[in-house]
Amino acid sequence: MADLDQLVSLNVKVTGHVAEVTLLGPGKGNAMGPDFWRELPVVFGALDADPQVRAVILTGSGANFSYGLDLPAMMPSWAELLGSDPALAEPRTRFLHDLRRLQDSVTSVAACRKPVIAAVSGWCIGGGVDVISAADIRLASADAKFSVREVKVAIVADLGSLQRLVGIIGEGHLRELAFTGRDVDARRAEKIGLVNDVYETQDDVLDAARKLAEEIAANPPLVVQGVKDVLDTARAPQVAAGLRYVGAWNSAFLPSKDLGEAAQAFFERRPPKFTGE
Repeated sequence: MADLDQLVSLNVKVTGHVAEVTLLGPGKGNAMGPDFWRELPVVFGALDADPQVRAVILTGSGANFSYGLDLPAMMPSWAELLGSDPALAEPRTRFLHDLRRLQDSVTSVAACRKPVIAAVSGWCIGGGVDVISAADIRLASADAKFSVREVKVAIVADLGSLQRLVGIIGEGHLRELAFTGRDVDARRAEKIGLVNDVYETQDDVLDAARKLAEEIAANPPLVVQGVKDVLDTARAPQVAAGLRYVGAWNSAFLPSKDLGEAAQAFFERRPPKFTGE
């Protein structure tokens, strides 16, 4: 996997039949900027193709899994859309193209034929939840906190949480999280099925993820991959259709005074005041 030697936002280590992928940032709290979105599908494509790898662990460096989308780094790509004439189709079409590229980046985690275990500590916000939703199994440490927070910044979550979480936590819990944007602690996450188990510390959850990955890797690899393929047969087309729809929806309706207010409030470190415009 020589093409993984120059990564900026991710680190990949393979031990035996288990690969560990660690988020590195470089944004604060492993925030997801352009490097992350470019490198994630490269990494999971390489792991999918590597016959040595039978299971993958996905975790974050430092105290947090991820603060989610790196807004300062990503905002330039939205600037033309937000500042353009609302009737213009060309900037909306380019935004849709860019959004689908981000969606495909997250989908590379779900599409990897090797089972993916997310080991989450600290904050897992927005894009972080999108990514762990694409994993097969989620484990957490006691300090983990989760938030489908896009509604707080006047965005319909569009990278997979709305499509994938429904099969993980169910309609009621998903609607509550997506409508409110509230924070969910590890205890609540375990109760609603967002994570399978909660462990005391970050070291504990990573150790548990490694043991689980090794247990999976000890089974016949093609059979394990077949199980994943069969389980995904019904869900994957539904997810794909949902992603296409939300992409079109956000390309049409994302530009708003509320979104501009959310961005301004973020940079001014104050609560936003939404008007529904």
